[in-house]
Amino acid sequence: WLTGQWDILQMSHPLAITMVILALSLKVGLAPLHTWLPEVLQGLDLTTGLILSTWQKLAPFALFLQIQPANPQILIMLGITSTLVGGWGGLNQTQLRKILAYSSTAHLGWMILILQFSPSLALLTLITYLIMTSSTFLVFKLNKSTSINMLATSWTKAPALTTLTPLILLSLGGLPPLTGFMPKWLILQELTKQELAPIATLTALTALLSLYFYLRLTYAMTLTMSP
Repeated sequence: WLTGQWDILQMSHPLAITMVILALSLKVGLAPLHTWLPEVLQGLDLTTGLILSTWQKLAPFALFLQIQPANPQILIMLGITSTLVGGWGGLNQTQLRKILAYSSTAHLGWMILILQFSPSLALLTLITYLIMTSSTFLVFKLNKSTSINMLATSWTKAPALTTLTPLILLSLGGLPPLTGFMPKWLILQELTKQELAPIATLTALTALLSLYFYLRLTYAMTLTMSP
């Protein structure tokens, strides 16, 4: 109605562009439009949660790739807010699905932040996130774990898998020299090249929040035993 056409790639009206970006942000769970994601994910089984956290992101992300030059300022704001809220929100959670929901918000913040500067790097980050998140959901499903306390029984159920799972979790957190560190390091480098060093610094600090709750999961899985 505002633009007089159906072509999403030819939008020029600022209000229409902003509404589309916010709608896509709500769809994927970017902060501050993320509040539905933890509660919905908590109410789903792990298989459906896996689909919601991975496959459901592809179509909106493809649209983001097409319209990202239209309003770069709002993408930067959404990216910073998502990395901060995603890291902070997961700190006090005990349910694994809620932790993974906040993890999703934080990772999407990194992708949206770099999207306008390097779409290929954003795509690399998305692929890395999809692989790591799928692996995490499948491990939790195999062990029938839905809360942090239930991770203590992982050693008795699947010792070999439990040995490898902390590497996946710490990779999601971006701990070097694991795979998940690479896209985050490249994103920080690109932001610095674009003369956005303050944003790069803030984003790196928010990554420490996410790394903390991944360390919590690793500790519960490897260094605690069920009674």
